[in-house]
Amino acid sequence: MKPLREPAFTRLWIAAFFSETAEWMLQIALPVFIFQTTGSAATTALSIVLGLLPAVLLSPIAGVVADRWNRRLVLCVVCAGQAFVALPLLFVASGGPAFVIYGVMAAQAGLASLFEPARNALVPELIAPDELIGANGLMSINGSVARLAGGWAGGLLLGFGGLGWVVVAYLGVLVIGSALLMRPFRRAAAPVAAGPHEPVLRAWIEGLREIGREGRLRLAGVVVVLTSLAQGMFLVLFVVFVLDILKGTEGDVGLLRGVQALGGLAAGFAVATVARKVAPTALLGWGGLALGLLSAVIWNLPALTASLGVFIGLFGLVGAPGVLAGSGLLSLVQTTASPERSGRVLSTVFAGTAGFTALGALLAGGLLNVLGSSVLLNVQAGLHTLSALVVLGVSASGRLRGNAVLAVRRSE
Repeated sequence: MKPLREPAFTRLWIAAFFSETAEWMLQIALPVFIFQTTGSAATTALSIVLGLLPAVLLSPIAGVVADRWNRRLVLCVVCAGQAFVALPLLFVASGGPAFVIYGVMAAQAGLASLFEPARNALVPELIAPDELIGANGLMSINGSVARLAGGWAGGLLLGFGGLGWVVVAYLGVLVIGSALLMRPFRRAAAPVAAGPHEPVLRAWIEGLREIGREGRLRLAGVVVVLTSLAQGMFLVLFVVFVLDILKGTEGDVGLLRGVQALGGLAAGFAVATVARKVAPTALLGWGGLALGLLSAVIWNLPALTASLGVFIGLFGLVGAPGVLAGSGLLSLVQTTASPERSGRVLSTVFAGTAGFTALGALLAGGLLNVLGSSVLLNVQAGLHTLSALVVLGVSASGRLRGNAVLAVRRSE
């Protein structure tokens, strides 16, 4: 896998693994802890929203920071900051008030909103342009392994040792990630020169205008809306699905979330090797369609069986199309946005993801007692399917060809 021949990218790749592993530990442990403490899906949904809202509010700042500051330094400081703001969770673990969790989740989300645009804008500087999709595939492998390791560790540590064990392990993993980012990177491409220091709001609006000008970025925006609504619903409904419908444990929640990494690993290797030349829209469309259809099968299968082994296999399988679609979406944005505005465009995409994920979580939490979990789970699968059909339909129409030529020129 050619991108790993670049030492700078390899170090970023390893650091990102530790960062994502830590993130998954809390993503699994905290919603389960809240659901067990309160017994309320609505409260669980509210905690998820509070953990997403700062990413929306900080989007203008995150994009400008990624475009103006040293991106490696931003990543290093964010990792250290996430470790620091998690310390109050030790107070909760020893009997302190649970509302502290909400503040920690908000602070974590705010810092994460700085991390993602900087990391994804940095990748094109560390590798050759024709290896970008392969590099994103490798990053997807990272995400898959991190999901498996972090999800499993978060659920297991919470079940056997309580929240305190989760927090201690989380802090240790983040310290390693931060240490890997301390030394400067040797770039394969010259770093993008910072633009004029215009006001933050004006700079962010320039990024929004770029999305409005480019058909490929507008298509990415539609995908973000539909799939993020689905993801927000999933975050709430998945806990209910495992604990109430499958009658599982908190360890099962971590296992089933983490096992998606197995399919994701296979898909990540495919994107990094044999599929690295596939068009981003093809990855996005066909991957999203498979994700929607497999999700529908999973949500309706308890009518026939509640065997944990069956669902381990299916959740492992569904991780593959999720990685294909995610790699396609990221590559679509990276190859279309102009280099000097890529941080702002990416931060807007991530902010949209966070905002509509929060909306999806609120809808799921508020409508669960009205419509029931079965209806909402099928709506969630339908949103993924609809998004994929939009991408495939627009791609087949040929309306993106002009934008594709422009994207190729920008990557040269």
